[in-house]
Amino acid sequence: MIKNESMSRYGPLVGAIDEGTSSARFLVFAADTAEVLTYHQVSISQTCPREGWVEQDPLEILRTVRECLRQTVFNLKQLTIDPADIVAIGITNQRETTVVWDSVTGEPLYNAIGWLDMRTASIVDDILNGIRNKNKDYLKPLCGLPINPYFSALKLKWLLENVPRVQEALAAKRLMFGTIDSWLIWNLTGGANGGVHSTDVTNASRTMLMNIVTLKWDPTLLSFFKIPAEILPQIRSSSEIYGYIQDELLQGVPISGCLGDQQSALVGQMCLQQGQAKSTYGTGCFLLYNTGTAIVDSSHGLLTTVAYQLGAHASPVYALEGSVAIAGTVIQWLKENLEILTNIKDCETVVEQIPADNRIVFVPAFAGLYAPYWRKDARSIICGINEDTTSAHIVKAALQAVCFQTRDILEAMRKDTGLVLSKLLVDGAMTNNDLLMQMQADICGIPVVRPMMCETTALGAAIAAGSAEGIRKWDMKIDAAVPSDIFLPLITENERDILYSQWKIGIDKSLGWESLPKTTDNTENIHKATAPGVFIIGTIILLMVAKYRSTL
Repeated sequence: MIKNESMSRYGPLVGAIDEGTSSARFLVFAADTAEVLTYHQVSISQTCPREGWVEQDPLEILRTVRECLRQTVFNLKQLTIDPADIVAIGITNQRETTVVWDSVTGEPLYNAIGWLDMRTASIVDDILNGIRNKNKDYLKPLCGLPINPYFSALKLKWLLENVPRVQEALAAKRLMFGTIDSWLIWNLTGGANGGVHSTDVTNASRTMLMNIVTLKWDPTLLSFFKIPAEILPQIRSSSEIYGYIQDELLQGVPISGCLGDQQSALVGQMCLQQGQAKSTYGTGCFLLYNTGTAIVDSSHGLLTTVAYQLGAHASPVYALEGSVAIAGTVIQWLKENLEILTNIKDCETVVEQIPADNRIVFVPAFAGLYAPYWRKDARSIICGINEDTTSAHIVKAALQAVCFQTRDILEAMRKDTGLVLSKLLVDGAMTNNDLLMQMQADICGIPVVRPMMCETTALGAAIAAGSAEGIRKWDMKIDAAVPSDIFLPLITENERDILYSQWKIGIDKSLGWESLPKTTDNTENIHKATAPGVFIIGTIILLMVAKYRSTL
């Protein structure tokens, strides 16, 4: 692309590729104002070939990103804005999802293994059985993370041990590994014809292979997981020129920003000072607390992660993170699996007439429980159903579950830091639900602030790209996250505590389900499993009754 020396009426533009779990998007921002000028979004499919497995097609991900680039460039032309005004592009992406490919052909050697995938649970068990007291935090001093199927090292280990094509590529010295950012950067900068094999510190910090102090691949961690160093991408800062796009429409535009999606939202919310925090509500829910240049080791189930490094010579900034596996996914499940919602957007109106003291507790542990519990043996349960329960009660309990899990994380952060947040900044698609935001304020007891700029995840990538050395077109004084809505707590402290105590009872009941025997001839074990079996059957029957009552 030929650079435009005379910028249009909007000045320099910065693009942001936002590749999430369920869709890819490309947005174009005006660097002077942070205004979104246009964007295009395409859905991405998932497959679940076995129970607990979650996969995506890396080629589909790449195709959708390229389609978003093409359509957004077309949109700019329709708006009489010159695409040549795009001076830089940033990438933000779903984290931990793991891709392996052939460096010569560019062909993926297996589907991308998603961050929610649980196939490595048995590998985790084998590892923990070899560690004193089965300490899941054994590697935390090095990488900041517990040993859990969530993280990329376990997924890569499974691929190396179970996929012949991966083993053959390794033997031929043609194997490449990366998270989604690496896969996109390599392909967009040329692929097999000189593509750049890089990642940034935020994505690398989610692999369990990077030392969070040195910000380099750690030999001890590589040895522990038996991962060859030569297949890994180069680790770089979140804001520097990685390479240049080779696709025709945007050829020559530098990729100069890269952040994992949750860290990108932290930057997009301008939480750049120690003590600031945000919570993003999407497929999952993720709360990040900026700890500045200090590495804070959580004693209460939170992760220590890199928040960002805005420049190759800048100091890294760290964060405590609470990760919730299931947020928006549970509403999708109610619609598609139980069919008690006809439209996800209807959930707010469906439940608004349900009393505030809804006694139903729904623990959506579809992939176990993440922070602060880290129990991969937990499974979903619904408690408190009676003959008056309707589908609306179930939907409300699902929304409340998102809020309770956020409070779990805030409680852990308070214990780790001694600080209580005065407000909670929020973003993500689910925050469009006013009822959910009011529930969150009620359950946490602090104001919830929803910014006017709803595209904070993409904005973070744009900020990183536009402010990189060699670009310097982004005005860092812009406060794009001006609040538009503030939700204040409306229930009493006593009401709040009663609701939360019910939630904790539900959590206790959800633990240990996956460890129950699946098949056995042992009579004693059958008797032990009878009560849970009766509970599950009873719950299904009551859910069917609730669905029937909702149609009357």
